[in-house]
Amino acid sequence: MTRAYDAGGRGAIEWRVTPDEIKALRKELACTAKELAAALGIEQATVLAWEKAELFPTKPFIDRMNELRARGPGAIPKKAKAGADPVKALADPQLWELLRKLAAHKKLRDEVAKLAEKYPDPAGDKDE
Repeated sequence: MTRAYDAGGRGAIEWRVTPDEIKALRKELACTAKELAAALGIEQATVLAWEKAELFPTKPFIDRMNELRARGPGAIPKKAKAGADPVKALADPQLWELLRKLAAHKKLRDEVAKLAEKYPDPAGDKDE
């Protein structure tokens, strides 16, 4: 993300993000254009237009993208894929490492509980 200066080099007059930088951000956050758009509160078509240089994000969106980058891939809420088997996730060693850390550290549990409030419960999607 670059800063443009006026002719005298006195100060920033606008912020620009290249299409490649937006694509790189999506790759870094491991998200789709639709997921990035949802995190920014805009339409997917807008993100795609940014990536094609048809439109350019304004400074508030650039700031928000920088915030998302600082928070990392976990900053983008993900929907469970249709038909995904949550039991298969139990075979992931990383999941068990996280569970051990959660069990051992109350502060981490509290932080994760607060973060988890933003995510839907996959069990809540099932007919009861």
